[in-house]
Amino acid sequence: MSKKVTIYDLAEMLNVSPATVSRSLNNHHSISEETKKKVIAKANEVGYRTNKFAANLSNQKSNTIGVIVPRLNSHFMSTVLAGIEQVANEVGYNLIISQSLESEEKEIINAKTLLDSGVDALLVSLANDTSNYQHFESYTKRKIPLLFFDRVIDLPNCPTILIDNQAAGYEATKHLIDQGCTNLLHISGNLKRTLYKDRFTGFKNALLENQFEVNETNILETDLDPKHIQIVVDTIKHSTKKIDGIFVASDNFAANCIKELKKEGFKIPEDIKVVGFNNDPVSEIISPNLSTIEYPGYKMGILAGESIIAHLNGSINLQSTNTILLRHNLIIRESSSNQFN
Repeated sequence: MSKKVTIYDLAEMLNVSPATVSRSLNNHHSISEETKKKVIAKANEVGYRTNKFAANLSNQKSNTIGVIVPRLNSHFMSTVLAGIEQVANEVGYNLIISQSLESEEKEIINAKTLLDSGVDALLVSLANDTSNYQHFESYTKRKIPLLFFDRVIDLPNCPTILIDNQAAGYEATKHLIDQGCTNLLHISGNLKRTLYKDRFTGFKNALLENQFEVNETNILETDLDPKHIQIVVDTIKHSTKKIDGIFVASDNFAANCIKELKKEGFKIPEDIKVVGFNNDPVSEIISPNLSTIEYPGYKMGILAGESIIAHLNGSINLQSTNTILLRHNLIIRESSSNQFN
């Protein structure tokens, strides 16, 4: 293995001081452009690599932002990350992205790894089964900015970015009622997560406002994994009272519901009307097209990135901010509307 080239090696090659090499590589104003070009050219020629860890120790800043998400394989999360990355890259920050795979244990490991990597801030969307939040205390104790988005938790001095999930759940349910549905089922994710709990609250409020009874037959809590879609099909098939409308907390899961229900002979929307959530591309591919709540992932990412960087630059103090709400929108398509019949 060849010896790693150091600043001192470069200084000897160029017959300049190590300080001149260091300042040239860091674009210091005291070094002439001609000298900077010579140093950079020689550094590239001999394969010199900056020791970022050592640099971080000296300036206490890494220009990296850590991001923990449940999974990378969702359209919504990919749009959020695209928004964060655009903002970060424009001002010279890099992202270190990790996924918890819906595991609290993995989320704890990721949080520690990113802390040890010296990230300047951390953005988090919680894993499905996270119930203990002590792994974030290391950040708050060190005053490292911490922001939660989408799947959030209320921690002191930690802002959150999301939509009004309760209002969105209400609007989706009210639409189904307006289309004539009288026995509705809400297919939810883990109700320990604030966003799913709020969507269910909105669903329940719409039912109560319209004098519908609300009981355990109106809610089916799942992990929203399409592998378990048969549970939904069996629940609908064996319901003592015909279910004629379902509000699903995920477009992907809703699309799979439509596909499997059609195999069982149900007509959508004639027999069962369906509304999903997120406005993923699958909502326009499935037949009939899926009504859904538009969740602005890219805008969420932009806002999360802008907020955390403004805090790092001293423009705003995020710790004085509580919850930032983004606008959502109900999109009515064939799966839930009588007007397409």
